[in-house]
Amino acid sequence: MDCTNICPVGKLEKLILATDGSRFSEGAIREAINFARKCSSKLYAVTVLETNPEYETIGSNVFEKEEAEAMAHLESIKDRAAKEGLDCEIILHEAPDPSQTIVDEATDRKVDMIVVGRRGRKGLLKALMGQVAAKVVAQAPCKVLVVPKAAGIEYRNILVAADGSVHSNAAVTEAIAIAKQCESHIIALSAIRDESERGDATVYTGKVVEMAQKEGVSAEAVTPIGRSFNAIVETAGGRGVDLIVMGTYGKTGVKKLLMGSSTEKVIGNAGCAVLVVKAG
Repeated sequence: MDCTNICPVGKLEKLILATDGSRFSEGAIREAINFARKCSSKLYAVTVLETNPEYETIGSNVFEKEEAEAMAHLESIKDRAAKEGLDCEIILHEAPDPSQTIVDEATDRKVDMIVVGRRGRKGLLKALMGQVAAKVVAQAPCKVLVVPKAAGIEYRNILVAADGSVHSNAAVTEAIAIAKQCESHIIALSAIRDESERGDATVYTGKVVEMAQKEGVSAEAVTPIGRSFNAIVETAGGRGVDLIVMGTYGKTGVKKLLMGSSTEKVIGNAGCAVLVVKAG
């Protein structure tokens, strides 16, 4: 069984596509429509125009042009969704904090997942994984799928980062559920700084393999030496991984975990999509 026409996740009733209209959103648009089609999800396409005090001095023409372009972009997504038999609700906001607006939309609408592109134009996903994106990933009330422009998810090989924490365990549970549905192969990875850490890493990854095999899922454990984000990105690239699943510490750990963290660096450098899930 593959996931060409079946929902890879258990529950996906509502889905937000956060897009800024740049070419970097294309992968997110494609995968959001794919998920909505496979999972019969309600799809919301959201664009946030970052308000700028400078518009008050240079006149409203510039902002009006951006507003028209943003609405045309959203309408084009709605048309693409309609061709797949989907009803897509389009939402355009003007706000000083795009990330908070996206998080608020997800909270108010009780969505199950946010899909975003990796890089952005105006403040949605600036640079590789900037402050705005980190805030969306950290504060979203649901899982977040970050999709590079050219990435497609075929669910052949799924890499899950394992460190024994409750947040990692949430990612493991999600990865195994997807792999079971799509008959994917799981690669459980725990990077080590030196040989003194191999024992713990072997335990973490061994538990993942055991859990996967109980569900009839093919799995293997890898414990490479190196910095965690490098090991994840290099293994994903070398093994044909098309989805990485990771945990995050959420709101209380924005500075501690996400700013300059493995999660941020993996998202910024991986060639494939990254699904970030929350514990609890």
